[in-house]
Amino acid sequence: MTASKLIRPIIDVEQSYIEALHEYHAEGRYKEKDIQMISSDFDTYVELLHKDIGHPEIPQDSWVEPVPQTVLWLIKDNEYFGTLNIRHRLNWHLERWGGHITFIIRPSKRGMGFGKKILQKGLPVAQMLGVDKALLTVPLERPRAERIIEFCGGVYQDTTTETEKFDPCKRYWINCT
Repeated sequence: MTASKLIRPIIDVEQSYIEALHEYHAEGRYKEKDIQMISSDFDTYVELLHKDIGHPEIPQDSWVEPVPQTVLWLIKDNEYFGTLNIRHRLNWHLERWGGHITFIIRPSKRGMGFGKKILQKGLPVAQMLGVDKALLTVPLERPRAERIIEFCGGVYQDTTTETEKFDPCKRYWINCT
């Protein structure tokens, strides 16, 4: 067994990534990701993730200013374990409902410390991208993510209010240095 690595997406983990998408779909997440489309041309999908435009399969609302975003995958023993997204800067929307960093661990790998690992490994990368202090936002129904952020040094700022389109979330600041 090898140590986990936080790296740019690679085609070598296609099978485990597709399996993880099925796990995410089963819990109602990442429904916008079309598994059929992604698996039919995985090489192109991975190539697009390297362009620092975030997730090309997720439609952007025209009223939201696009922000450069680096996508990283947590890999262990040539298997996909999770995704960490680093937004290089914030727009007005991300200041409330998104933040600089988001992360997710595939359901079958949760509760094993990989949430802490992905965030700990991602903070120095965020700093290299020019983010010294990162905002992370957490939906109210995700206490496990809150504990991970606090464990890694995150400090609670406030909770956003619900809007017509967005649920409230807790906002945390964390030093990337």
